[in-house]
Amino acid sequence: MNAFPNVKIVDNPLAQEILTTLRDKNTGQIQFRKGLVKLGRYMGYEIAKTMEYKIVEVETPTGSIAKGVQLIDSQNVMIVNVLRAAVPFVEGMLKVFPAARQSVMSAKRIEEGIAAPNFNFRIERNYSKISKIYPNDTLIVADPMLASGSTLVAVVDDLMSVSSPKRTIVASVISAPLGIRRLIEKYPKIEIFTASVDEGLNEHGYILPGLGDAGDRAFG
Repeated sequence: MNAFPNVKIVDNPLAQEILTTLRDKNTGQIQFRKGLVKLGRYMGYEIAKTMEYKIVEVETPTGSIAKGVQLIDSQNVMIVNVLRAAVPFVEGMLKVFPAARQSVMSAKRIEEGIAAPNFNFRIERNYSKISKIYPNDTLIVADPMLASGSTLVAVVDDLMSVSSPKRTIVASVISAPLGIRRLIEKYPKIEIFTASVDEGLNEHGYILPGLGDAGDRAFG
């Protein structure tokens, strides 16, 4: 049962099969990277299902009028790619939101052996290129791993300091309860889409059971 009302777990059986492959230590680099692309696409579908839409009419080749839908927000999407592990994940999302604008941010936690007290890691941000974020935007922050929350809280802090979008969504492959709580406590309106809420973190702050280091496994 999902204990976090802000969290949408993508439990589609096919998405879960892909996640199982990603978890497997025997999955190679190419298959892992392709799996992230596929899961990014499914994540995009789940996000699209929550977007506002309007009823429209179109004329078919037979001259008939058919009612359909048009997503209102799909043309106003900004995806922030948290380097580097999110690159293939975002590639999949762009299949769903081809008109999305993109921004990139390099952010990583500084690891010093055993995890920092209470898993409050220092975050190093070396580079960012953030395009203008508009009030009617759906802002999607993509990072496959939501562990302690230190990295994503820092990224969202930077984004919120320069913008106030219509919606802010964090898209991850796997998440830990601590990271979810930290994001929601600081940003109560944030939405989190993930394929799994895992058990927790080990003494180094890595997600258990997890899937290893997504960046290393995707890029060798």
